[in-house]
Amino acid sequence: MKPIVRASLTLCSTVYIATSFFRLLLFGDNTLDDVLANFDGELGVPYSSLLDDMVRMSYGVHLMLVFQIVFFSLRLNLDGLLFPYAIPIAFDNRRFFLVTTALMGFISFWGLILCPSIWDAFQFTGATAAVSVGFIFQAAIALR
Repeated sequence: MKPIVRASLTLCSTVYIATSFFRLLLFGDNTLDDVLANFDGELGVPYSSLLDDMVRMSYGVHLMLVFQIVFFSLRLNLDGLLFPYAIPIAFDNRRFFLVTTALMGFISFWGLILCPSIWDAFQFTGATAAVSVGFIFQAAIALR
């Protein structure tokens, strides 16, 4: 397990460092806090519209790949909160279907209706992740 964790951390760190470096090269002093907001207009480089589309498509693929992981933990935690003494949700197909349907209906219906812009959702998740990484996770590790 240790080699897998090391490889994963190395890969993630490399991607984050490369993103920061190339963001600085591409946008310079005009870099916004939210990198994706920089890709709304003309970049001033050849094929900038193609680059905009590639960034948007890669972020869409990223969301499709990450959603299942986040949704799995959401479903598991909600099931543990609502049914603490029931058998595990993996063995109860009816409860699995009901919890999944309710969450998908809530997320897709109310989330799409109440969220005026996708940028608001990105800013909320970015702010939440920054606080979690900066303060909550470090305290949880120190308490452990």
